Amino acid sequence: MDEISIVGVDLAKQVFQVHGATSNGRAVFRKKLSRPQFAKFMSALPPCIVAMEACGCAHYWGRARP
Repeated sequence: MDEISIVGVDLAKQVFQVHGATSNGRAVFRKKLSRPQFAKFMSALPPCIVAMEACGCAHYWGRARP
């Protein structure tokens, strides 16, 4: 797998859309994940920039630790 440098997250109530890209913007993956899957998936990623929308839920996920 290519080096992931940024992950974009679209938060929702039940299902999150996650998009990973390299530093030059090439898409590496696109996934649709439930809340439990999202936490497990993010904890397995290497350190990278995570961009998510600014909402109340984003504060929770920004502080969540595996």
